[in-house]
Amino acid sequence: MPEVVSEVVSFLLINLALCLTVFFALWGVAVAIDDVSFIDGCWGLGLAGLGAASFVQTGMQAPTTVRVLMLALVVLWGVRLGGYLLWRWRRHGADRRYEEMLERAEAKGERRSRAMLNIFLVQAVILFVVGLPVQLGMWAGDGPVGALGWVGAAISLFGVVFETVGDAQMARFKANPGNRGRVMDRGLWRYTRHPNYFGDLCVWFGLWLVAAGTGWIGAASIIGPLVLLAMFLKVSGGSLYEARLAGTRPGYAEYLARTSPLIPMPPKRS
Repeated sequence: MPEVVSEVVSFLLINLALCLTVFFALWGVAVAIDDVSFIDGCWGLGLAGLGAASFVQTGMQAPTTVRVLMLALVVLWGVRLGGYLLWRWRRHGADRRYEEMLERAEAKGERRSRAMLNIFLVQAVILFVVGLPVQLGMWAGDGPVGALGWVGAAISLFGVVFETVGDAQMARFKANPGNRGRVMDRGLWRYTRHPNYFGDLCVWFGLWLVAAGTGWIGAASIIGPLVLLAMFLKVSGGSLYEARLAGTRPGYAEYLARTSPLIPMPPKRS
């Protein structure tokens, strides 16, 4: 048992070092262009890369069905999400949330250090933790995919589709000049205020089920999706963004009152 734990820790430390190295390089890019907003696009791509790095370490010599399945799911989700967020960044420019954070830091002469610590370093660590199901699932995934794993894969694939549809609906809504100033309450956005968050949670709880099917080491990765859930509920900028819109956009407070914050549900009656 101690030897197994030591091997797992060594494997995870390699991945953590990779995450920190990549995000340090991205911080250099952000300093050079004076914009950190592209970091959102690096979230999905970073998790896909973490899955690929884990596969290289565990699956190149033993490409079991579990490892190939997890790699396919995390790459499908990460490349789709990362590509969409980078496209949105190039189309709409710097994210005001990050700009406000850096403006407060700049007043104290800490713009660059704050970008490193509060944005890139924090995201690197969170990305590593959220990605634990893929890392530990691949490490322990020497056997075939069981029933629990296939259920998890189906949930993950559902999450990818759900999030993709929600993003497409929002992009189409915003592309119509006639919708300027209006509330998006159609399609999936009628049933949940955050189809993207719900889709992400389905993906990562599904990947955890695949990992859990490999044994106790994979099951221990539950901390990853739980951290993601806590971020969406308590840490993300969604609540602040919604509070601001409720006071400035007509009809948005009513939308908040009738629409589920996360899990899709029929709208409440007025």
